[in-house]
Amino acid sequence: MIDPNFILLYVADPRVSADFYSDLLGDPPIEASPTFAMFALESGVMLGLWSRAHVEPAASITGGGGELGFSVKDNARVDEIYFDWRERGLPIVQSPTQMDFGYTFVAVDPDGHRLRVFAPSGN
Repeated sequence: MIDPNFILLYVADPRVSADFYSDLLGDPPIEASPTFAMFALESGVMLGLWSRAHVEPAASITGGGGELGFSVKDNARVDEIYFDWRERGLPIVQSPTQMDFGYTFVAVDPDGHRLRVFAPSGN
């Protein structure tokens, strides 16, 4: 079995997106150029931000077609992040709510990529 370890998001401006994710994640990218930025996440997963004008082959779908999920320890942490992100001005597309898999909310980045924070049920 192969194990996915790299997420690529197609973005309008990698510098704008890198600034957004640097602030959100608390770390700068480990690589940055006019067409690409890359973050090394604590989980070992790499997050790449690629200029959608330079993606090869060209992408037919950009932001909003999937989600980055952030699993946290409990509902209180979900609320804490929600209030922090709302204060930062992130657009919130789903306020904190209980769903079948856990307590969650969804925000979006500058390109419309969905950012779901959740505490799995039972936490």
